Amino acid sequence: MDSLGAQGLSAYSNDPKTQIMRQIQQEANMQNARILVEKLNEHCFERCVPKPGSSLSKGEETCFTACMEKYMTAWNTVSKQYVARIQKESQQAGLGGSTGL
Repeated sequence: MDSLGAQGLSAYSNDPKTQIMRQIQQEANMQNARILVEKLNEHCFERCVPKPGSSLSKGEETCFTACMEKYMTAWNTVSKQYVARIQKESQQAGLGGSTGL
C-alpha cells in the first residue's frame, strides 16, 4: 500500500496542470527579477551617477551600493506583505469569507 501512495504522489507531481503552474511561477519569478534590475538601474543609476563616464568614482559606487540595498530591502518588504495579503484573502475566500472574530 505504501508503494501505491508513493506512485500517487509521483503521478500528481507529473500532472500537466501542476507542471504548467510551476512553469508559470518560474516565468513570473524571472519577470520580477528583470523588473527589479530595471528599477535598480532606473532609480539608483540615475540618482548616483549624474555624469556617466568610463568608470564609476568611489562615491558613485558607494551611493549605488547603498541605493541598491535600500531598494531591494523595500522590494522584499513589499513582496512579503503582498504575498501575505494574497494568502490571507485566499484563506478567507476558502472559509466563505467569514472571519468568525
